[in-house]
Amino acid sequence: METTTSAPSGTAGPAQLVLMATVARRHYVDGRSKIEIADELGISRFKVARLLDAALATGLVRIEIGHPGSIDVDLSGRLREHLSLRTAIVVGTAEQDAGALREVLGTAAGELLTETVTRDDVLGLAWARAVATTVAHVGPLPPVPVVQLTGSLPREDLAATSIEIVRELARHTGGEVSFFYAPFLLPDAATARTLRDQPDIARAHGRFPSVTKAVIGLGRFAAGQSTIYDALDDDARAALEGAGAVADLSGVFLDAEGRVVGRDLTARMICMDADELAHVQDVLAVPYGAAKAPAVLAAARSGLVTTLVTHTAMATELLAQPPVRRPGRG
Repeated sequence: METTTSAPSGTAGPAQLVLMATVARRHYVDGRSKIEIADELGISRFKVARLLDAALATGLVRIEIGHPGSIDVDLSGRLREHLSLRTAIVVGTAEQDAGALREVLGTAAGELLTETVTRDDVLGLAWARAVATTVAHVGPLPPVPVVQLTGSLPREDLAATSIEIVRELARHTGGEVSFFYAPFLLPDAATARTLRDQPDIARAHGRFPSVTKAVIGLGRFAAGQSTIYDALDDDARAALEGAGAVADLSGVFLDAEGRVVGRDLTARMICMDADELAHVQDVLAVPYGAAKAPAVLAAARSGLVTTLVTHTAMATELLAQPPVRRPGRG
């Protein structure tokens, strides 16, 4: 918090102005109590209180809440309220390419997890580039369990598999880790059901109800904006587009109003479905690139994402949209 003084906009006379400034400096800068100031200046503590109120009202004293680092605390607070989120972190950034943005936001998201994870948590991790970058910046954590939430897709631009992401975070916790080898997307729902019965996958899936914090991907359902979109065949894309899909939450699809669509396609995937995701207390996503704003808005409207770490351009775009009004999940 920074306190500054300037010429007031009121009509106080010179003596009153000097006294007001003296009282304000003693209280806000020197940290003196009202009683201490009253004793020092030989006036009543009630007059001290009135002078402090007048100093604020006239603009002699301005109190600004800020942060010396890269987090825009004002924009973060506004975005949290605007989208009815549990937490929003907006990192003040200039225009950067996707890789640079992902690194900056992953650092902030990793620090957020380091700060907020407690011994009572169970962490779940989906497969996404932003998730991998976040995990790379997590500091020491309590010995909490870590659960893999999805399979992986073959992508040359993301060398880390789901297992590697989960194991990397488990190194920070030393807790039990539930992982499995599996693709993200299967040819049909029957094959996916069969694969879910495999012991390692079934064991991890059995931990889904205990997950309290999840870190997932959040993509716009469009070419180059969602790894799932890019992996689907034309028929599946057309079906989801026909259903109005605009957002992909690591295999859960939403329309613009935040309604879940494409459950039949999610059934072909090894991932948390919408109902399972809805039971997680805190779901963190790290979206970047203002083009994904419609997907972020849909995620906020759905209530499935409760925490965002993003950047200035994204926050500005979201704040230009009507606010989201829905009951919070905690």
